[in-house]
Amino acid sequence: MNSRVEQTKSASSADVAMYAVAVLLVVAGVFAFYWFDGQWSTGLRIGAVVGGLVAALAVFMFSAKGRETREFLSESRFELRKVVWPTRQEATRLTWIVAGVVVLISLIMAGFDAIVQWAIKLLLGH
Repeated sequence: MNSRVEQTKSASSADVAMYAVAVLLVVAGVFAFYWFDGQWSTGLRIGAVVGGLVAALAVFMFSAKGRETREFLSESRFELRKVVWPTRQEATRLTWIVAGVVVLISLIMAGFDAIVQWAIKLLLGH
């Protein structure tokens, strides 16, 4: 885990401005999509939305939360290298076990459902 002590601090005014700019970029992309309906091709309008999202992400990544996000992703990638992945044979075997358990539990649930239906019909006299 993270060895540093997490310190909570409020967002600076520059960070708040970056968040606002990021939101405005996303809104601008969506606005352009609808505003230019019929004037621009669909591909260009979708490009405006994607461009707004990419620009917003770029602005966000320079904020304090963006730096924390980059650090988290970097640490996650480092930890992911330590994972011992199952072999193909182990993964296949476990998949069959899970599928079998799902089928077994669904049959048990269907049996309970049939018993409850029978009991309700018996009580209601149908």
